[in-house]
Amino acid sequence: MQMDRDSSNILSGFLQYLAKQCRQDSGRLPALTELSQELGVSVATLREQLEVARALGLVEVRPKTGIRSLPYSFQPAVRQSLAYALAINPENFQYFSDLRNHIESVYWYQAVSCLTEQDRLHLRQLVREAVEKLNGSPIQIPHNEHRELHLSIFRRLNNPFVLGILEAYWEAYEQVGLSVYSDYAYVKNVWKYHEKMVDAICTGDFSSGHFALIEHLNLINLRAKPNTSQKFE
Repeated sequence: MQMDRDSSNILSGFLQYLAKQCRQDSGRLPALTELSQELGVSVATLREQLEVARALGLVEVRPKTGIRSLPYSFQPAVRQSLAYALAINPENFQYFSDLRNHIESVYWYQAVSCLTEQDRLHLRQLVREAVEKLNGSPIQIPHNEHRELHLSIFRRLNNPFVLGILEAYWEAYEQVGLSVYSDYAYVKNVWKYHEKMVDAICTGDFSSGHFALIEHLNLINLRAKPNTSQKFE
């Protein structure tokens, strides 16, 4: 296939081998010395290619179990690139946030139509837990619930690229300090929109839910920018 020929010009010998193994559902890989002979490259070169695969989240290396291939995820590659972009200029988060907003908006109808009754109950529970935190003493910012609610809405898409971008967004969201934002009125308002979204999902009124999502996503433009002068590692 043309796609296979094009990818062979980009991927290292080890990544090509790894992709073939994944298609065959083979998890554990041979030792580096054996791979070196099979692929016809030095162990030193193979180690370099292995480190690339590890950075991309494609393999794990453990002392007792050796090298294992992992299920494909787009998130590690996005995370690495985004962390570098933020290190160059923290203002890049605003551009990535805009990308995330468009993705959630465009995929909303497809995503919510895939949700199960158990998923809808989970969303209801997240809203209840968030409200309890906001009304508690002391008040707590329900960041974990915020992240889980959005990811849960889109998790059934089974699209690794959409999910990879959304997961990387929430990691960056924490890096730039938005997860500890202390404007109580703002956070309360956010969760009113979350409740509207979840109510609409549970009643099948996806159009109203989409409208609430768009209004919610626009709230971030009214939010004061956090301190983004920190370095990202």
